[in-house]
Amino acid sequence: MDPQVRTVLVTVPDPAAGEALGRTLVEERLAACANVVPGIVSVYRWEGTVQRDSEALVILKTTAAGVEALRDRIVRLHPYDVPEVLALPVVGGHGPYLRWVEDAVEAGDGSI
Repeated sequence: MDPQVRTVLVTVPDPAAGEALGRTLVEERLAACANVVPGIVSVYRWEGTVQRDSEALVILKTTAAGVEALRDRIVRLHPYDVPEVLALPVVGGHGPYLRWVEDAVEAGDGSI
């Protein structure tokens, strides 16, 4: 089986923002599920200086075909000027789970 599932990583300012974002994306059937991981620290260069921020990480599961619509919706909803949105291919996994992700996203028409 060639899974068409993608994991999408998004950092957010706090867990509440992550839960709100995840809930919207799941309700709109752009993602099958969202996991919010609190308590991460991000170190990055922004506008010429190194920054450090406490953030949360949202891990979303979607389909390859759904990545573009998901990314566009995240960018519209996200509070950051340049949100991190990284889509990673799933190269293996539990077949029933992968089918569930595909069904959960594809069962909707993707409209918002």
